[in-house]
Amino acid sequence: MSQTSHSAPLPESLPAAGSAARLREALLAAAFTADGLLDLLGAPAYSALARGETVPALRATRGEGSLAALVRLFLLQESVPVDRVAGVLPVDVCLADAWLVRDGEALRATVDVRPYGGEDGQDWFIVSDLGRAVGGAGGAGTRQEGVVLGVGGASTTLAGITVRTPVGSALDLGTGSGIQALHAAQHAVRVTATDLNPRALDFTRLTLALSGAAEAELVEGSLFEPVGEHTYDLVVSNPPFVISPGARLTYRDGGMGGDDLCRTLVQEAGERLNEGGYAQFLANWQHVEGEDWKDRIRSWVPRGCDAWIVQREVQDVAQYAELWLRDGGDHRTDPAEYAARYEAWLDEFEARKTVGVGFGWITLRKSAAAWDEPSVVVEEWPHPVEQPLGDVIRQHFELRDYLRAQDDAGLLSGHFVLADEVVQEQIGEPGTEDPEYVVLRQHRGMRRATRVDTVGAGFAGVSDGSLSAGQILDAIAQLLGEDAVGLRERTPEAIRGLVEEGFLLPLQGACVNVLR
Repeated sequence: MSQTSHSAPLPESLPAAGSAARLREALLAAAFTADGLLDLLGAPAYSALARGETVPALRATRGEGSLAALVRLFLLQESVPVDRVAGVLPVDVCLADAWLVRDGEALRATVDVRPYGGEDGQDWFIVSDLGRAVGGAGGAGTRQEGVVLGVGGASTTLAGITVRTPVGSALDLGTGSGIQALHAAQHAVRVTATDLNPRALDFTRLTLALSGAAEAELVEGSLFEPVGEHTYDLVVSNPPFVISPGARLTYRDGGMGGDDLCRTLVQEAGERLNEGGYAQFLANWQHVEGEDWKDRIRSWVPRGCDAWIVQREVQDVAQYAELWLRDGGDHRTDPAEYAARYEAWLDEFEARKTVGVGFGWITLRKSAAAWDEPSVVVEEWPHPVEQPLGDVIRQHFELRDYLRAQDDAGLLSGHFVLADEVVQEQIGEPGTEDPEYVVLRQHRGMRRATRVDTVGAGFAGVSDGSLSAGQILDAIAQLLGEDAVGLRERTPEAIRGLVEEGFLLPLQGACVNVLR
């Protein structure tokens, strides 16, 4: 068996989608699914494959079973003898529609077909270029212009943070191999997918067909240009956000200077959203000498939109350049050529006074209230979270709607409940009678922790919806021997903070039904 070179030329034509239903049926019958792969490979080999390391998977597929043959064919890009494939796939159809080609007495796949589990347990398949399905530094050999990647950490992150409510229309901008369009097709009546690379649209068509999903409108073009003046209930994009000196690789390099592509995408998104609609992106942004990065990103938010922007990671310019040089396979080139490209990255950053690059999530929501009183939250949160976060992100904006409508009197008349899986921790020296301070900690979602005083801890502990906030404070004042009026005056700010971060949920409207 011979392994296909990762640097082989990209195929000029791709498989036909007409046979996708038959191929899907055969793949499912052989348990070529995310669960099936885990069972066959075992957790270590399965995880290694996600990192772009194939040796453990090659060892795990030495047997003669049907599933092992499919893993070698579609994931490891090995040539597999015809007789091993004939009992598993409709070989004649796969050859006629160019899913497979002959390699002497064996068969080779023309594309990478990767099992992918949907959020509700669906068995989907992501189709991409051979050898490029797994991202990560050095994981896919030397990259080529026009290459279409498959499932990677960025794409699954975006899928996990996307708000999943039924909508009339969704736009996947820069669709790549179609992962976001596939997710959107489950809860949107109409899905439009765009990409500057026409090969990406062909791969999206294959991904949707092989996954048994509804078709999408596929349009070639850059940013919002191909969709004209159309507006949507949901816009998602994992754009080519890499800040690089040039636009050598379509899938990652946006072709604009610095972080201008991400800024343009965010600024133009407001006009493309229907009222109440969400736009959600992954992005890189520059940390510029002498500027507050939060102010820089806050300036991107369009009028009429609320925003929640979360910085998940920051790299210095050397780390960032090395990451993407490895991603492009430049570390495998001549040392002098590698050094020249490294210098070009550092020259670019120096010219722009860039001292670091942030990575994170940007969510916009179109809101009539945001025209007069926008809620724009920009924060750094490098800590572990629990995906999926779509409901948490929807909760964030719904709670801000609630708080925006409440003055202190309204807040004190409200009834609240403690969110699920919030625990109280008492911190202090061992053996002491009273804690030095109390911490409330979330075990779901963003997994936040916040320090509270005695009043805050007591308030959270008895918030079961039966009493109003004011009634609870009156009882606490009596218990502590404090002035009830003074406590009512100083506590609403703390209650707002607990609601903003999702520790307390208002027991009115739709919020609790959504959040608990």
